[in-house]
Amino acid sequence: MSKDWLGLTGKTVIVTGGASGIGKAVSQEFLNEGANVVVCDMNPEAPTFETNAESGKLLYVVTNVTSMESVQTMVDKAVETFGGIDILVNNAGINIPRLLVDPKDPKGQFELDEAVWDKVVNVNFKGVFFCAQAAAREMVKKGEGVIVNMSSESGLEGSEGQSVYAATKNAVNSLTRSWAKELGKLGVRVVGVAPGILEATGLRTIQYETALAYTRGISVDELRAGYSKTSTTPLGRSGKLTEVADLVCYVASKRASYVHGVTFNVAGGKTRGWLTAFSRMSVYDIMKNTIKIFQRRLKQYEQLFRRG
Repeated sequence: MSKDWLGLTGKTVIVTGGASGIGKAVSQEFLNEGANVVVCDMNPEAPTFETNAESGKLLYVVTNVTSMESVQTMVDKAVETFGGIDILVNNAGINIPRLLVDPKDPKGQFELDEAVWDKVVNVNFKGVFFCAQAAAREMVKKGEGVIVNMSSESGLEGSEGQSVYAATKNAVNSLTRSWAKELGKLGVRVVGVAPGILEATGLRTIQYETALAYTRGISVDELRAGYSKTSTTPLGRSGKLTEVADLVCYVASKRASYVHGVTFNVAGGKTRGWLTAFSRMSVYDIMKNTIKIFQRRLKQYEQLFRRG
């Protein structure tokens, strides 16, 4: 196996929200693979990364993803510094837990209001649009590139107390599918990555935990204890940030050149919804129910023909 098996050496990667959490882990892994990384974040202080002689180069740009002007300035700096853009990781996101209706405290601190709605939607949804458009314009010019949209398991199944966050992530899944249809013919791939429960980071603040615990009617201590329960995860543990970063690097690489328009769930095998319902049914049950549906439809058509 060649040292540069992924073919990322010398590539230019933009990672939004790259100063902490998943974004920082993704940025670090791209640097490890020899890629030049443009790390974008609102933090005025540049984060630190581990680098050596074989690491790619680093450029930190303070960026507000909710401002097209700020995003375009960042993209221009990336092109000016490295000569182009090969990969965009749309990672910037925020989560502010709120209830749609709080019977205990109507219009109170933890009931969803327009300000919180707009803040989450602007970062998680509009920001993805702004960054993708600005970066894709550069990719289309040279006829190649990759956009990786960071989603969430909650976008696939919903999340109590986090409805706006979950909705924006499901919307991102739709953008991934739609943009794949638009950009594929222009040489640009679009892929999504949806992490599940991961190890704790600095983003899991006491403010976040207090709000989420309230929306679920439990204490902060009970919430924290719940993170360690992995009974719903077949692998029996929380995920590591580096495991998400590894997948992001892979789908952005030449090794995934035919992977396009899909979102990968990185959640240790955890699934819910209709997939879980079907997994509990035998093949015989599925076939039996399918035949029943077909027979009902057939009777309906027969009745229509008789009336005609």
